[in-house]
Amino acid sequence: MDKKLLDEQISMKTVFQEGDVFTKLSFLISGLNNLRAKQFVKGLAFLVAEILFFLTFFVQVIPAVQGLITLGTKTQGIKEVVKDGIKMQIAQEGDNSMLLMIFGLASVIFTLVYVYVFWCGLKANRKIFLLRKEKKKAPTIIQDFKTLADGRFHMTLMSIPLIGVLCLTILPLVYMILLAFTNYDHSHLPPKHLFDWVGLSNFGNIFAGRMAGTFIPLLTWTLIWAVFATVTNFFFGIILALLINTKGLKFKKMWRTLFVITMAVPQFVSLLIMRNMLSDWGPVNTLLEKAHLISQPLPFLSDGTWAKFSIIFVNMWVGIPVTMLISTGIILNLPTEQIEAAEIDGANKFQIFKSITFPQILLIMTPTLIQQFIGNINNFNVIYLLTGGGPTNSTFYQAGETDLLVTWLFKLTVEAADYNIASVIGILIFTLSAVFSLLAYTRTKSYKEGGAI
Repeated sequence: MDKKLLDEQISMKTVFQEGDVFTKLSFLISGLNNLRAKQFVKGLAFLVAEILFFLTFFVQVIPAVQGLITLGTKTQGIKEVVKDGIKMQIAQEGDNSMLLMIFGLASVIFTLVYVYVFWCGLKANRKIFLLRKEKKKAPTIIQDFKTLADGRFHMTLMSIPLIGVLCLTILPLVYMILLAFTNYDHSHLPPKHLFDWVGLSNFGNIFAGRMAGTFIPLLTWTLIWAVFATVTNFFFGIILALLINTKGLKFKKMWRTLFVITMAVPQFVSLLIMRNMLSDWGPVNTLLEKAHLISQPLPFLSDGTWAKFSIIFVNMWVGIPVTMLISTGIILNLPTEQIEAAEIDGANKFQIFKSITFPQILLIMTPTLIQQFIGNINNFNVIYLLTGGGPTNSTFYQAGETDLLVTWLFKLTVEAADYNIASVIGILIFTLSAVFSLLAYTRTKSYKEGGAI
């Protein structure tokens, strides 16, 4: 068995029971055994970290955690005072629930990080114990540095990104999750007002309360949109790729380039142009009226049902070229032997497509399809730039007929300042995306065949 694994099997309890006084004291005073072994840099690092933690723990961590629990008790206000016979209004300081939550979370994360550092100190203590037991010298700082720069170089490189992830990803993510359990909305905006913990009431409000009348229709439309946007792009992208790669077709590169041009134009430009073209008084309606095909403008974007069909159609224009390029690469690399054998056996083009071409394309593109489906659930640009979520619906709260959950979340945050409901929506979107991704991806043939290799 590997010596490292053998050392790790020795429990901390055994080290404490069989160790000498310095080894036992190192369970309380981190780095003490390292100092005795003349590992001064490592020992001082553990010791200083422990001292700083306990100083910070009583001065900062405990008050910050208390603030996280209470979210403030003193509201900011205005106090009237009389100075030299003149009435003056002075701002009266109070608590800020938002800052208390952020500092509380930072303190909890800081504590967890130190717990990991303390555990590293205990493992270093165990290593010194084993080295003394085998009558070997502890490695010097130069030897430890060589280990970090060679055998554990990956851990050294990961330390800085890990700090960034903790500060810029974990902290904001946990902060957003916790907001879902508060009443942080437009009526409780800090610093003027305090907000408080409300448990699961926001989730109940979404599923059965006054928000359910908005959430359920938007969830239904989000799923319908994601399915149709994914399927139409996939199906018509394959058809277009097959047509362009048909034997005997001339100027294949030209046709392929014409469709790829839509990808070269920034998506927001295409969407804004289509928005103007499909408006009630845009070029499309104007041309149809002049051709006497319609007597009044068609509500491409001003009617809920029309707008949904228009969005799916415009998304096809934007998304089909992507699938076409991927499918073209797959088609050009398909084994020709199978196709030639099928043709010899008398199979027609449809049978070849059904039994050979399509299964091969689907096998390779299934992970991409799952990714596109999740991307369409969170497709903010197409909806917001094309319709802005409209047309409006008086029965919806801060949402329109074509709003997805993600655009509704944006409006709840930026326009309505209902951060608690927006956080609930964010959690539900993440849960929906994660569950579908795991269930769908692990059941694909691509995953099973890849795992079998």
